[in-house]
Amino acid sequence: MFKEIKNKYLRYSAIGIFFIVIFFSALQINFLWLFGYSPSYHDIKIPTLRVGSELYTADGKLIGRYFKENRTPVNYNEIAPSVLNALIATEDVRFRKHWGIDIQAVGRAVIGFGKDGGASTITQQLAKNLYRTRYNKSQGLLSKIPLVRTIVFKLKEWMTAVKLESNYPKNDIITMYLNTVSFGNNTYGIKTASRIYFDKEAKDLSTTDAALLVGMLKGTSLYNPTKNPERALVRRNTVLSQMNKYNYLSKDSLTLLSKEPIKLKEGKMEDGSDGDSYLRAAVAKYLEKWCKDNGYDLYEDGLKIYTTIDSKLQKYAEEAVQDQMKTLQRRFYSVWGNEDPWYDSEKKKVDYPDRAMKNLPIYGLLQKKFPNAPDSVTAYFNKKKKMQIFSYKGDRDTMFSTLDSIRYYGKIMNTGMMTMEPASGKIKVWVGGIDHKFFKYDHVNQAKRQAGSTFKPFAYLTALEQGMSPCDKFTDKPVKIPYQDKGETKYWEPKNADYSVTYREMSLRWAMAKSVNTITAQVTEKVGWDNVVKWAKECGIDSHLESVPSVSLGSNDVSVYEMVKAYGTFLNKGVKTDPILVEKITDQDNNLIDDFKPKTKRVLTEEIAWLMLYMFRGGMEEPGGTSQALWEWDLWKKNNQIGGKTGTSSDYVDAWYMGITKDLVTGVWVGCDERTAHFKNGEQGEGSRTALPIFAKFMEKVYHDPTSGYTYGPFPKATVDITRTINCPSPRIVQDTTSTDSVTVDSTTVAEPENPETAVPATTEPEVKKEEKKPEPTPIQPAAVVPLTKKEERELKRKQRQEEREKKKNGNN
Repeated sequence: MFKEIKNKYLRYSAIGIFFIVIFFSALQINFLWLFGYSPSYHDIKIPTLRVGSELYTADGKLIGRYFKENRTPVNYNEIAPSVLNALIATEDVRFRKHWGIDIQAVGRAVIGFGKDGGASTITQQLAKNLYRTRYNKSQGLLSKIPLVRTIVFKLKEWMTAVKLESNYPKNDIITMYLNTVSFGNNTYGIKTASRIYFDKEAKDLSTTDAALLVGMLKGTSLYNPTKNPERALVRRNTVLSQMNKYNYLSKDSLTLLSKEPIKLKEGKMEDGSDGDSYLRAAVAKYLEKWCKDNGYDLYEDGLKIYTTIDSKLQKYAEEAVQDQMKTLQRRFYSVWGNEDPWYDSEKKKVDYPDRAMKNLPIYGLLQKKFPNAPDSVTAYFNKKKKMQIFSYKGDRDTMFSTLDSIRYYGKIMNTGMMTMEPASGKIKVWVGGIDHKFFKYDHVNQAKRQAGSTFKPFAYLTALEQGMSPCDKFTDKPVKIPYQDKGETKYWEPKNADYSVTYREMSLRWAMAKSVNTITAQVTEKVGWDNVVKWAKECGIDSHLESVPSVSLGSNDVSVYEMVKAYGTFLNKGVKTDPILVEKITDQDNNLIDDFKPKTKRVLTEEIAWLMLYMFRGGMEEPGGTSQALWEWDLWKKNNQIGGKTGTSSDYVDAWYMGITKDLVTGVWVGCDERTAHFKNGEQGEGSRTALPIFAKFMEKVYHDPTSGYTYGPFPKATVDITRTINCPSPRIVQDTTSTDSVTVDSTTVAEPENPETAVPATTEPEVKKEEKKPEPTPIQPAAVVPLTKKEERELKRKQRQEEREKKKNGNN
């Protein structure tokens, strides 16, 4: 082909051009994987700045960011002219004239072997920063050869720079460069650097500020003003001299500005930019599958994520949690004093610090290192060192050993709280714990704890599903339920919270309101515990549930998230709604990428759902209802109605409150992360005294804010015919305070104020002492252990309980 060219100079030139074209083509397509990746036309048209994603509340408040490189891009007109002038004068004085490659600078660099400065233009540096042309991903087989590797890198940057120049105007190129370049301290882009170093916007930077930042580009560590202020000052003045040299700065200005000291003012990006939170972590987990399915990187693709969280409600919830948890922590310390709080279910002391120490990975390593010197292992864990610990008065610096830290945190109480709007499926509040900095574990959806009495409603739901009504009666009496365990017949004998029975006939609504264990157990036996599990699952409980007789008393571990979802089914007219935490996602220009709708499924009829709300209202309306501690707060205007259920697990380890208003469902759990740490009795640790006040304080704040969007008011009226009997007023009981130990009752006995808007018609009868009450015959009456009359047996049991209380009292003293 080239032989036809007679002139040898032209022929050699053509051959040279041909091989150059072939070489650059091979370079572009990464022929035989020799050269590594080169940006495609698509990459050039849609450059990726690796911009972190921003997290917003539903009302547009920035609450967090996700980034690998801390950057926020700006537009050209948002950058101070002094920054542009300083950059051009220092890095690329012919930037406005060349086409990506500065031939004059290249010639100077080649002749002087690089001693007179490099030849990289701003466009070439942008190519390197934007497309990572020197990263492992961009390297081919030729990268193994040192000199060839450098030549290939340089040629690829030239090619990419020419492509950029042919696709973008100069203003866009210099803006992209300033948005991608690093300023040290994980600070990328001129906007972030302006805020971090001077607490200013990029457009407000002074000439000296601009010169300092541009000067750092030669070496972000060497010329960092916080680490090396002297070198940074010298470098800044060099940049000012360059600006004077190329007529961007007068001689007088240079003299004046060079004498100014460095004036830094530490700042940070908007709220949430440099920290972590339970909500931020929860959203990252929530979007994990979405990002994978849709090809997005949460940390580099510059998404704007709008959560369903209401910033006002979130603030009120955090304030309520802070206030109540501080009180509970003081109470916990007061109860135990210098005594360790770690006891198992059999009231045996547990050496929790030793167990926790042995579970640490370092413990096994130390044992291998000192197999015959256990004292050396112990000494390591007892060695004091500087440590910052959590406290309600602020982070505290102290000298703690590892064992000191284990003991300290083993006594800290924590909480989880979530509020959902069942009609829309939107999560409005997410409080994963008391302080994410020290307690990473999220108590909304990660932690699972025994639900206690908050699980009882699923037994009563099952009863309604099987045709019963809120007015059906059961008797509070001793219960002995047989069940099969690995082919062996065993018996379960549940006790009420105060270890007594009244032999009183009670409606289902009254029994659920008072949280009567014996009646709940009877209902569970009648409807079948397998069916209780089934309906709990239908409503939204996803955790594994052991189908056992005690299932309705909350023996299984569940999360706050699940419980709120399940309770939301009752308020949403029987439609189970999977909660959503993200409402929509947009790009940096606010173009919609995706929006999120909750999955819904009807699992209950409207009648059953309404009846369950009516049952929940019993907590406030029935005599002795466990929600009546709510009377203490300003929650009862305009015929407001609240349904709810307290819950307390065995030994007061876990405390719950599930609250329902006409618009919202809120779940609150309170307890120590270490399960052997707990309160001593119900007066201190039951759900109505620990978790319920968080709900009450939260809702009081919400109701008192007329702009919150949530108001007082009754539950929705039934939109379908209610075919079950509901009009069965319960008798008001005159309490005999001498017959029960008030500190062990699973509710707070509060005098009910006369409120015509919420009062329920009721009759009044005196409480009959148990020794005078004749038990009604029942088919499941436990057999007497000794040949005593019923009256003698009851008297004996009462004396035994009295003796136990006296022993406990003497033991505490």
